[in-house]
Amino acid sequence: MSKLYGIGVWIRNAMFKWGILKERTFGVPIIVVGNLSVGGTGKTPHVEYIIDLLKYKYHIGMISRGYKRATKGFVLATRRSTPADIGDEPYQIYQKFQRDISVAVCEDRVAGIEELLRIDPKINLIVLDDGFQHRYVKPTVSIVLTDFNRPVFEDKLLPYGRLREPLNAIYRADMVVVTKCPERLKGIEYRILKNGLKLFPYQGLFFSSIEYAPLKPLFPDEAIDAPYLSWLTKEDTILAVSGIANPKPFLRYLKSFYAHIAIKTFPDHYNFTRRDLDALLRRFNDLPGERKLLITTEKDAVRLINNPYFPQELKECAYYVPVSVRFDPHNIDTFDNELQKFLLKSIK
Repeated sequence: MSKLYGIGVWIRNAMFKWGILKERTFGVPIIVVGNLSVGGTGKTPHVEYIIDLLKYKYHIGMISRGYKRATKGFVLATRRSTPADIGDEPYQIYQKFQRDISVAVCEDRVAGIEELLRIDPKINLIVLDDGFQHRYVKPTVSIVLTDFNRPVFEDKLLPYGRLREPLNAIYRADMVVVTKCPERLKGIEYRILKNGLKLFPYQGLFFSSIEYAPLKPLFPDEAIDAPYLSWLTKEDTILAVSGIANPKPFLRYLKSFYAHIAIKTFPDHYNFTRRDLDALLRRFNDLPGERKLLITTEKDAVRLINNPYFPQELKECAYYVPVSVRFDPHNIDTFDNELQKFLLKSIK
């Protein structure tokens, strides 16, 4: 099956290479952020990092497919939008940057960019979320992410592995970021990754890690307080709830504290039903502990906050862990500068 899938991918990429299928260029620079694998590389916090880096220099428009949304076609994010309208990841980004950028979703990225530029002519930079395989749009700079814990050179094509494309597709990238690295990357780990990826000299290689911020309540008006995880003891219990592609780093972070951890995981982008939430309430009530908290991921939080079936009894003790990206201190300036060099070159 992987061989048949690989042949199909090769034919499609060859058709773009030979000009049978056409790449569309636009009058504004376009940053594509994507990966070779299916989910779990930390794409959303990296998109947020890029937007935060450039929001004061550019009027940014962001386009996403809006995975698992309940709508079709082009949808512009507004204050009335819900995760069901635009997808949980675009909703999360819009909530953080709505004053600074325009966010829209569309399956057809070419049509989406055209419509977004028509609606907001001031846009002078497009960020294309998860668009590395959407080759109908010609990028100004392509950024590919790969997980430190499962680098692409140790993976296989679908369905036996998680790769959407063969490893050699990485040569289309201008910048490659190894994500979810340990806080202190060892020299031998750096060499293994560099040798395994075998990038060309023109491709930049960067390393980032996830930083976790203090807990935030899902329902601030209902929460009693916002405890620090370091305050918890062995007598306390956390019910860790996640519906993301790779919950291991989130769970590893929670386990680094003293509290007892009970775990409930769901599939990626999961839409919690009333039955799910009723079951979570029963499990939470059955857990021991002097102090009990329900803690979820930032991505899951946007779906739970907007879920009408979330139990009232859990609102005062439900929290999420905000995340951000931290680049290796040896190359943070290089990543920021290299990205902006690509953009300046395109403008000139």
